[in-house]
Amino acid sequence: MPPPWRRVPQGLEAPGQNRERERLDDPEMTARVPAAGERASATAAPAGGADVDNARSPLLAGFIGSMFMMIGSLGVGWLAPVSELRRMPLFIWMRAEAVGVALSIILLAVGGMLLVRAWLRLGQRVRVWGGEARKATVMAVAAWGLPMMFSVPLFSRDVYAYIGQGRLMVEGFNPYENGISALSNYFQLGADKMWTEAPVPYGQLFLWIEQFVVWSTNVQPEASVMLFRLVALAGVVLCVIYVPRLAELHGVNPHRALWLTAANPLFLTNFIASVHNDALMIGLALAGLYYSATHRVVRGVVLVTLSIAVKPITIVFLPFIGLLWAGKDAGWLRKFVFWGLTAGLSLGLLVLMSLVNGFGFGWINGLSAPGSISIWYAPVGLIGMVVASLANSFGLEGAVFADVVFDGGKLLAVGIVAWQIFRGDYDRVMRRLTLAFAAVVLLAPMIQSWYVVWLIPLFAVTGIRNDWQVKALYFVVSFFMIYAISDQLEVFPYLQTEDLGFALALARVAAAVTGLLFGLYLVFWDPRTRRLFRKTHETVVERPVI
Repeated sequence: MPPPWRRVPQGLEAPGQNRERERLDDPEMTARVPAAGERASATAAPAGGADVDNARSPLLAGFIGSMFMMIGSLGVGWLAPVSELRRMPLFIWMRAEAVGVALSIILLAVGGMLLVRAWLRLGQRVRVWGGEARKATVMAVAAWGLPMMFSVPLFSRDVYAYIGQGRLMVEGFNPYENGISALSNYFQLGADKMWTEAPVPYGQLFLWIEQFVVWSTNVQPEASVMLFRLVALAGVVLCVIYVPRLAELHGVNPHRALWLTAANPLFLTNFIASVHNDALMIGLALAGLYYSATHRVVRGVVLVTLSIAVKPITIVFLPFIGLLWAGKDAGWLRKFVFWGLTAGLSLGLLVLMSLVNGFGFGWINGLSAPGSISIWYAPVGLIGMVVASLANSFGLEGAVFADVVFDGGKLLAVGIVAWQIFRGDYDRVMRRLTLAFAAVVLLAPMIQSWYVVWLIPLFAVTGIRNDWQVKALYFVVSFFMIYAISDQLEVFPYLQTEDLGFALALARVAAAVTGLLFGLYLVFWDPRTRRLFRKTHETVVERPVI
């Protein structure tokens, strides 16, 4: 007889509805490591009718939203100063004329929020999270992601920093010792000025990718962006493959987990439209977790190490992989042995890569950069800002007190990670990893939207209950989409000074107001989506499970 958390896959109900048996939605019951070969049932047989009611409508709406974003990106997306596109009449009109800029902002804001609504509505159209729901979700990922593949980079210009770092290597510089300011005409590359002297925080694998891209395109910006997008797409594909597999291992409905993760507009915009290397990082890490949880641990460690060689933050995964390798009834001696084996194998691979590229472990110096800045919506960042303001009002050095708060947040995160490593049930190793990784992200003074996207797959595969938990995800996605829409826009004339200029400020306000109004509509007035953000007391009778 299967254990209780395996009898019914989590998430067979449509979003916005409560299950009659709440305990089956409890991560305490679902986030477990299976026995070898054990898999959760993923299909359900409806009593009558289709599994998904007319998925075409939200699919089309999301595609239109993504197209709006692509068209809007022509006017307010990030272009390198040397880009030939700046000389095209259409781009000139959309980027330099007030009407074109205004149209671009409206299309971007409406398109982004339309994508949020399409994602929510697709989930509502699902009657049974079975094979048809998976097909609809995969179609959504393809249809909504395709226009983004051809958009001008949105919400971030880190991709231009990737190009600059690749050019450093092509020209013989060590990117761990030199900022992109070492290059002639580096400002023409389009990277944010923060990268001019900043050490590179990326691992050896991504340095090779950067070098190959720049070498193969001869520093042509649009071609380089497209190749980096293909790298990000590889990460998206890995997530599409391994999120359902990991969810099945934990008795969580794989199709619902895929919808929560890969069709999520925050996932698509950050990984495809913004061209972040985090897509490859998290894709490799999820693949490594899957193989580690299915007793192919060496393969898993290799994949997670490759993830670390993209962005080292996933080094947090290694102690939990060591626990999986040690096994369910391992004593402390066995755990320490397998922690040592995991660390030794991963470190050996990283050393080997460092010897090949000759740059060593210089990325360690770059890890401190995110902790040196803060933002108002990060809890630790907000507390630090308040403390600094109070200290300044008394004539004290506010920055010193802010740093104390930031360091306190880091220490608390380290403590939570250590607690999750050393305490807890083996059956909840993956959930413990998720909570540890969440502590690292949420207790930092700076939280970017793509940091949040790191966490969504992990929570989805270990169980997001269909109550306040999934509602919190809806709010988080909506908030970060609105913030992204208004945060980084290239508006002519963009002044590279502390004063961003009236034109940019006006554009940001217009984008924020448009996105916020659409978000308020979804929460309070839309007759279809507003129920998702409110507490409901419906009782749903589940269909039989085969």
